[in-house]
Amino acid sequence: MLGTKGRMTQVFDEAGVVRAATVVVAGPLTVTQVRTSEKDGYASAQYGFGERKASRLNKAQAGKPFRVFREFPYEGAVPEVGSKVDVSAFAVGDLVTVSAVSKGKGFQGVVKRHGFKGGPRSHGQKNKERAPGSIGGAGRAGGRVAKGMRMAGRMGGERTTVENLKVLQVDPATNTLLISGAIPGSPGTLVEIRG
Repeated sequence: MLGTKGRMTQVFDEAGVVRAATVVVAGPLTVTQVRTSEKDGYASAQYGFGERKASRLNKAQAGKPFRVFREFPYEGAVPEVGSKVDVSAFAVGDLVTVSAVSKGKGFQGVVKRHGFKGGPRSHGQKNKERAPGSIGGAGRAGGRVAKGMRMAGRMGGERTTVENLKVLQVDPATNTLLISGAIPGSPGTLVEIRG
């Protein structure tokens, strides 16, 4: 299922315990193309999500005014082109995996980006509290910086996946799902939900 991330809220469960939750406006998805094992070598269906102005479509997209297209594998019956999938495919209590592009945080140092402890805050330390420390030298790596060395750099803006989130509420009338906990991205981010 595809959707857009909404705001965060809180929900009380049957035991009266408050749970943090994220509202996701999900679907409906429309099947736009079907690939079969016999013809294409693999079985999957292409789904369209969101709306796009007809004036902004090129000739190849004519008649498919969707903002996003994604392919998902299917098992069993072959889905029909034009059929729709909505949030009723999920049930309360289902465990889902959510993927989205995380918030971009720009250029960050090693303390924020990798959780380094930093140097001591006393004994004559002046401007070295958040410094990365030694990155190795001639002996350790042959006079070069070893691959994979954790350093300062661009943080966030990457596809991130969170597993084992629980579906707390399903509302087919408004196409919304309430998913426990936080999911990646800012409000309005495209979200991929897998059961």
